[in-house]
Amino acid sequence: MYIQTVNVGLAQTHTWKGRSVRTAIFKHPVEGPVRLELTSIEGDEQANKRVHGGPNKAVYAYDMAFYRFWEETGKALEPGHFGENLTTVGLPDHEAGLGDTFRVGTAVLMVVQPRFPCNNLNVRFNDSTMVKQFQQARRHGIYFRVVEPGEVKAGDIIERLETAPYGVTIQHVVDEFYSKTPDPHFLSKLAQFPYLTNYLREHFY
Repeated sequence: MYIQTVNVGLAQTHTWKGRSVRTAIFKHPVEGPVRLELTSIEGDEQANKRVHGGPNKAVYAYDMAFYRFWEETGKALEPGHFGENLTTVGLPDHEAGLGDTFRVGTAVLMVVQPRFPCNNLNVRFNDSTMVKQFQQARRHGIYFRVVEPGEVKAGDIIERLETAPYGVTIQHVVDEFYSKTPDPHFLSKLAQFPYLTNYLREHFY
């Protein structure tokens, strides 16, 4: 597992369907080491901090396996196209469990939740159906907490430090999120995760 690219972007105003939308989803690769802090990334920004950023959405990762899936549907993509900070190789959603920790560069990151997209994804793709496509594909990507600040760069190895005991992967959460009747065993395991976000708690319980 390693980082293909590190991507950052500042908030900008874009015209979408006749109105102005301020978003930082347009992210692009950067060279050299980038500093990860507890709630921020050097050179990066969130336009709406009410729903983006914060400790449980500090770093967003999306895997190249998912890029290949979308490219097979005919989409022309560039690194950072999904608004991710880390484009990874070898860390798709089914390989990341809630609470798992990884050393990436000199930082330590913990898996916390999937990404559930807002309308900004439609803006990024200039496609009003992209959020729906994303939900149907169930390839959502990973949000991390920063456990130990540090620096990351393209090419850094992603080393698994600890596999958490909860037995709930990001893919499990995504699949159960869209289920009309979530599995009680899954709900029992999910409730044990000490960093369970309010968004997931409100949805499942």
